[in-house]
Amino acid sequence: MPVIAPMPAARPARIPGQRDGADDPVAADAVAGTTVDHLTETYRAHYRSLLGLAALLLDDTASCEDVVQEAFIRVHSARKRVRDPQKTLAYLRQTVVNLSRSTLRRRILGLKLLAKPMPDMASAEEGAYDRLERRDLIKAMKGLQRRQREVLVLRYFADMTEAQVAETLGISLGSVKAYGSRGIAALRVAMEQSS
Repeated sequence: MPVIAPMPAARPARIPGQRDGADDPVAADAVAGTTVDHLTETYRAHYRSLLGLAALLLDDTASCEDVVQEAFIRVHSARKRVRDPQKTLAYLRQTVVNLSRSTLRRRILGLKLLAKPMPDMASAEEGAYDRLERRDLIKAMKGLQRRQREVLVLRYFADMTEAQVAETLGISLGSVKAYGSRGIAALRVAMEQSS
């Protein structure tokens, strides 16, 4: 069981006549947040349960260990915010859950990027043709009525559903369909005229 938690520092001897909390870094630390000693003890006592929590969310042991250790480091860095030492374990658990989510998000994004095939390089002629076609399309879009243009941009360029377009523009679903079909028909006519 790898543990990266630092060894608890020895407490300084109490000087007779010294007031409680005055000039005592350990007492001042306890007032400002959880102590390093308490955090370390909590981490060591609950390491296996934190590892088990990560294992429920992730699928490999190495990632689970990394997440739990990173959770300790993050809570250690922010220990001043843990005002109630009884909540130290809750902070550790929440940090393990959040880091596990982040790990899964990165994996999913990586899989999505790997799943996409590399595009073929277009020839110079194809690139020039695409630019001309895009220019004609933009010119044709500018010639549409405002609502038609808004519906088509949201529907096809922002990749929204018809219901999302209706909600965004504050119009009915039937209006979205009508503006969309009229806009496409007008675009078709404009594009044929420009060819």
